[in-house]
Amino acid sequence: MAKSEMDREIFFGDIHPDFQDVVRSLRRVLPKRGQGGAAVCVYHRGECVADIWAGTLDENGAPWQAETLALSWSTTKGVLSTLLHLWVDRGYADYDDPVARYWPAFAQQGKGALTLREILCHEAGLHRIGDMIEHAEEMLDWDRMIEVLEKQAPAVSEDRAPAYHGLTFGWLVGELVERIGGSDLRTQIQTELAQPLGLDGLYMGMPEEEQKRCARVIEKVDESSTCTLGRTAKRRQVLRDALGLTRGHACSEEVERALLPHGFESLDWNSFSSAETAIPALGGFFNARSLAKLYSALSTGRDRDDSQLLSGRTLKRASRIQNDSPGRVIPVSMQWRLGYHRVAVVGADAPEAFGHFGLGGSGAWVDPERELAVALVLNSGMGTPFGDTRIVRVSSAAIQSADRRAVAA
Repeated sequence: MAKSEMDREIFFGDIHPDFQDVVRSLRRVLPKRGQGGAAVCVYHRGECVADIWAGTLDENGAPWQAETLALSWSTTKGVLSTLLHLWVDRGYADYDDPVARYWPAFAQQGKGALTLREILCHEAGLHRIGDMIEHAEEMLDWDRMIEVLEKQAPAVSEDRAPAYHGLTFGWLVGELVERIGGSDLRTQIQTELAQPLGLDGLYMGMPEEEQKRCARVIEKVDESSTCTLGRTAKRRQVLRDALGLTRGHACSEEVERALLPHGFESLDWNSFSSAETAIPALGGFFNARSLAKLYSALSTGRDRDDSQLLSGRTLKRASRIQNDSPGRVIPVSMQWRLGYHRVAVVGADAPEAFGHFGLGGSGAWVDPERELAVALVLNSGMGTPFGDTRIVRVSSAAIQSADRRAVAA
């Protein structure tokens, strides 16, 4: 690959000439004013065709580096789900097994028949974290959250519409991963994913020695200033606006109960305790190259039936659409797979693509048909769980570039 031909003094990394549009999309991701940075990585047919970064990693203007890690919010769910798929693929569990087979205390309050499949495709009715805890600080205590979920009765609707488990998904799947895999989540992320694939930026629960690599989360509060999360009384208002609550969202009550428990705005995502604690639905720290390589390993390729990580059979089961109806938290169809959702792009169709996006604008996904994997991480802006134009821009540029490359071949 060649160095980017655009904005040499601003953009860093390597880019294949066929994917120059990805550089343009990264420019549009960066804040027009104030601080903030981002990194994008793209794999096509097993080749890294874009590994680029730009902008700043903190509010003081320190430049984003090749090794920078960023809090990636719900993009974490796709990584966590992939880990559970590994154990299913190895025969240690099945998607239609009751959760209680591995987690006996989960059977309380009529949950004995709930399956791994229902958890993974957001049909378990355990999304209302606002009804379960008194303050969001409880989310920093894994054992407390497991106890809460064990004692919680599911809120299942008559139409069985999915309800995005924006926060609770992490402990539900994470506890299963720990019980089935026999070790803690932080260890398994390294031994089962990062080390086998040679990934240098994939963490849930950040080791202290790696925290110097982390970009600080920067949130725009008003038109004249930026501030780090945890330092403003306006944060709940900002969060409510990002979630559509201040605009009378059609699912406002369910959104707030699922995504904004009391005290959520007081959590400081730049603190050591938050980074060190594995909040598995949204607490992953990643770099783009690790996410893209991980998803690339889920591409089967033209000359083989199995992926680098999963058998073809398991990959097909994991990526098959489970429901296609609007949800009770996200009021549009996400075409939930098992822990993944559809990928929105402009100017192309990608019906086979799957992955997971995050509230802060990050995202990672793979299209096995095109053998294309894309990842974006960044540290500014809140975006929305209902779709963020930044990851859509990057995704669209990557997929259109791949299609042009295929035609020219």
